Amino acid sequence: MTQEMKWIKAIKKKSSEQAANQLISKYYHEVFGFIYKQTLDRELTKDITQDIFISVLRTIHSFDGRASFRTWLYKIANSRLIDHYRSKYYKQNKKTEPIDEKTVYESIEFTIDVETKDEARKVLEVLARFDRELQQIVRLKIYGEYTFSEIAASLELPESTVKTKYYATIRKLKNILKGEWR
Repeated sequence: MTQEMKWIKAIKKKSSEQAANQLISKYYHEVFGFIYKQTLDRELTKDITQDIFISVLRTIHSFDGRASFRTWLYKIANSRLIDHYRSKYYKQNKKTEPIDEKTVYESIEFTIDVETKDEARKVLEVLARFDRELQQIVRLKIYGEYTFSEIAASLELPESTVKTKYYATIRKLKNILKGEWR
């Protein structure tokens, strides 16, 4: 039995705080990075990451070990992200600041960084319009850096189906974005 499974067993049977802390510590930075790549907001990422791990601990009794714990964790993380981008709060509170409130640096790197973040936010906004399964496939591939076979196992779909859905979604994203960026 792996150390990870021992921690999960201790959490399930004894509600072990120490085991929970160790399990969270093992995955915290990975999940934080996965979320941050998609929100580009540190405080929001902290909040969503915390929600993910609270959800993990509340529902760990339903983890049956058929898939790896990491796969199960990423399913929860994906669901939380999708819920966030579909939430009324997100739609009402898209962060924008007047330009004069920002200190604008005279560097090309700053401009590129801002453009990159704006483009990433736009891509994520458009992706949020797609159904949950397509969002999961794209998020796991791009932001989670999963392979197609790992995504297929995670979603219990044939690998060829995952590839087809991924490439079709990317094409749709590109077409939508081309139309909106003109």
